[in-house]
Order: sequence, then structure tokens, then C-alpha cells
Amino acid sequence: MASFTRLQVYQTLLENPIMPIFHHNDLEVAKKILTACYEGGIRICEFTNRGDYAHETYSELRKFGKKNFPDLVVGAGTIVDAASATLFIQLGADFVVAPVLHQDVAITCNRRKIAWMPGCFTLSEISKAEEWGAEIVKLFPGQASSPDFVKAIKGPMPWTDIVVTGGVEPTEASLKSWFDAGARGVGIGSQLFPKALVEANEWQTIADKITEAVRVAKSLQA
Repeated sequence: MASFTRLQVYQTLLENPIMPIFHHNDLEVAKKILTACYEGGIRICEFTNRGDYAHETYSELRKFGKKNFPDLVVGAGTIVDAASATLFIQLGADFVVAPVLHQDVAITCNRRKIAWMPGCFTLSEISKAEEWGAEIVKLFPGQASSPDFVKAIKGPMPWTDIVVTGGVEPTEASLKSWFDAGARGVGIGSQLFPKALVEANEWQTIADKITEAVRVAKSLQA
């Protein structure tokens, strides 16, 4: 079962606005990515349900995280149906992230009191997600949207908390544009751990890169 309550997950994300998003079929590599994230100051991250046997990798990775980084919140992403949500919740997912908005996923997560962050792209989808109990919504794909869109949403719906995923770079300029618009957090994938650095086992370089991104993000939200 989850190691953190819904409220703890939401609070962790709001206090730690960068959420790394990653997947790797090799469990040992996934462990090293998770370790680099933690050493870089990350306290919440998302492992995506992509590729064959992703649930098996997640299960072992979650056990590794609980043992070595007990204060690290680890969720499951790319969850598009209730069956997948149920499976990953059974494997210990602290929260569930979806690229789309499906009520069956909402019902499954709410029944188990698991934090749920659905992917939304319109104001109507965001409103529907909140109606179904989402405390934080994921704006996806971010690269097809803009900070102006977030700012426009916060006008009529100032209570809406948005995490932007897709197209966000771990640079001060990119982070500032989204945070200034009102985003409460960002999900960043391969830009935090480029494939070349992973293949070269440059884990300290990756951790340093993450450390700098975390520093910038927190300074912008201070």
C-alpha cells in the first residue's frame, strides 16, 4: 500500500515543485536514476507505465525506494484505465498520474484514497477533474500549451493547482515562465537525465544537474 496519504503527497509536491518523470526497463539503471534524483534533492517522482513488464520494474523499484529513501514519494504514471490503476496501487504507488481524464481511474483512486493527477488540456477538462476530486491537475502536453494559458485559467479559477508536464526545461528561463504564470509544479523527463549521461553512467553529473534545477525552482517559488 501507499506510504503516504493523499494530503502528504500533495503537500510534498507543492513544497518540491520539480517532479522527475522517468522509465527504464533495466531495474538497476532505474535504481540509479532514482538514487540520483534523491541525491539531487528530489522528494517526489513519477515512474511511467511504459514498455513490457513496467509493473514488475516498478514493484522492485518501489521496494528499493522504501528501504533506502523512506521520505521519497514515488508515483506511477501513464495510467490510462482502472485496471492499471488498481495494479499499481497494489504495488505500492503513492500516487497515480494519467495523461488523460478518465472517471474510472478517478473512482478507483478515490476509493483507495490515493492521490490522483489527471492529464487535462482544456478549462472544461480541468473543471471536470476537480468535480471528480482532483486536487492537482496535470497540464499535458505542456509543449502544446503555454504559460499564458495557465495564467488565463488562474483568473476565473484561482483555486486550481496545476503541474505542467511536457516541454518544460530545467532552466531558469523556462521554470520562471511557468511559475510566474501560476503553475505550482513541473514534471520533467529526459532533460534531467539525458540518454547520453545515463548510458555513460555519469550519475554524479545527473545528480548535480538535478540539484541545480531544484535550487532554481525553489528560489522562484520563494
